[in-house]
Amino acid sequence: MTLTLKDPLDMHLHLRDKDMLKNIAKYSSKNFSGALIMPNLLPPITSIDALNRYKNEIIDITKDDNFTPYMTLFFQQYSYEFLEKIKDDIIAIKLYPAGVTTNSKNGISNFDLEYLRPTLDAMSRLGIVLCVHGESNGFVMDREQEFCKIYEKLASNFPKLKIIMEHITTKDSVDLLDRYENLFATITVHHLLITLDDVIGGSLDPHLFCKPIAKRQEDKEALLKVALNAHKKVMFGSDSAPHPRDSKEAPGCAAGIFTAPIALQMLSELFDNHNSLSNLQPFISDNAKNIYNIRASKKEIVLKKEEFIIEKSYDGVVPMWANKSLKWKIIS
Repeated sequence: MTLTLKDPLDMHLHLRDKDMLKNIAKYSSKNFSGALIMPNLLPPITSIDALNRYKNEIIDITKDDNFTPYMTLFFQQYSYEFLEKIKDDIIAIKLYPAGVTTNSKNGISNFDLEYLRPTLDAMSRLGIVLCVHGESNGFVMDREQEFCKIYEKLASNFPKLKIIMEHITTKDSVDLLDRYENLFATITVHHLLITLDDVIGGSLDPHLFCKPIAKRQEDKEALLKVALNAHKKVMFGSDSAPHPRDSKEAPGCAAGIFTAPIALQMLSELFDNHNSLSNLQPFISDNAKNIYNIRASKKEIVLKKEEFIIEKSYDGVVPMWANKSLKWKIIS
């Protein structure tokens, strides 16, 4: 049995920079026709020069005309004039609450509407998408639920602003999708497969530790329902976040799960197990094209229902479920 995925897109990807970028970018460019690139480097991407430099690095390293890096800016206060100048070079601006995840210390700590309004009004007028890492600084299991109030405030006060709730993990976030016309979401493969029990219920698995953390079974079921049914407002975003092994298997374990080389195989198995293979194409590509109004580079990935063993390491980065077996493999 084979499966052909047309123009698969990863709408939330960390490629890092320097040696890490050189080592791992190929895994995404090989399997995807494009990816939305996160801007939380050190320092973050906030200028035209930094944006173009980073994009050119990615293009030079991947050397694939059928892979498009969709670039983003790190959210801060921007003028209308600056955004008008850069809007054709970016697909979105990514908002991080200060300190909630990797390299986010320069994020936003003031969510007062009057503080945010000049930039968000400009984005609304120019048609620039807002992507949001939606977590508060509260108790770790409640952070996304608490942030839902901010999503509602943003969605209702800026109705023409398209807002992407990134890597949602809770039923509360799923429920918002049908309440606000301008709210959309990305979902990772790992949040469709694991709960917090898989991370810390037995021996601690550092390679399943990410932010936002995996939640309860009822939350996973809510995510599965909209993903497997190809809800038109959700799309795949891996949040694949590589860290060196000595940063993961260490005190102060870095947050991030690396799935770039195996995401399509895992999704194929998941959707197949739920008799929903016909809905994988919209989840992996079609919905994103409609939400972002993009025409993706042409690429077909063919998978076969055949055993595939996940490698124990990809250029020094340990993936999710290293050494485990999957039922689907990429054959071309």
